[in-house]
Amino acid sequence: MKYSKRPQISVLVVTRNAVEKLHYTIDNLLTLECENIEIIVQDGASTDGTIDYLKTTSEPVKWESKPDGGIYDAMNRALERASGDYVWYVNAGDRIWSTRVLDSVDGTADIYYGETLISSPQGEILGLRKKRLPKHLTWKSFLRGMVVCHQSILVRREIAPRYDLSYKTAADIEWVIASLRRANKIVNMNRVVSVFELGGESTRNRSLALKERFKIMCRNFGFLPTVAAHIGFVFGALTPRFRRFTE
Repeated sequence: MKYSKRPQISVLVVTRNAVEKLHYTIDNLLTLECENIEIIVQDGASTDGTIDYLKTTSEPVKWESKPDGGIYDAMNRALERASGDYVWYVNAGDRIWSTRVLDSVDGTADIYYGETLISSPQGEILGLRKKRLPKHLTWKSFLRGMVVCHQSILVRREIAPRYDLSYKTAADIEWVIASLRRANKIVNMNRVVSVFELGGESTRNRSLALKERFKIMCRNFGFLPTVAAHIGFVFGALTPRFRRFTE
């Protein structure tokens, strides 16, 4: 069964030289039981067969391949191409958890969000993210760190900001905080929304990501609250990396 009279969702997929992961993600997104959807693929001039694969796709996939200034520049370009009521970033290698994950997106809220599962690069589910998802999410929730992944948050396009290109690994934190600041109504979908594959840019460049996160948090929350929060992060690092998940 398809939805009817639902808001249009723009799923934004940024990729470069990851044809197998892109193929996997696109195939997964096409299982969504949602008729009002467009899949915007922003490819960074890949040379691994990605373009040949994209040429085989059709609606609702809309793709573009050209050189870019990095992942956040590509995300901005994808945002510019989107025409939906909401934007939803799902990177190559990630996937949705359920074909009906968009059931509660009825167009009445500015932001919808949910839980994220973590998988290994081989696709094994490792568990839920360690950071617990706030029942009521606000921009102030981010004093605890990245409490919601961009793969599990849908933002009304008209309030979605551009990514700050001065950050190389943590601009997604600033983007979500800025989106939440602009939102009037934020809805918890109370379900797992996406599966995030370990090994992203922030994971590979951990030191830079931590420095950028500290700077972003200082800008939004002040120096002393940020220092206090990071002391909590140190103790949090002693706990298991993932939370147990049962369907």
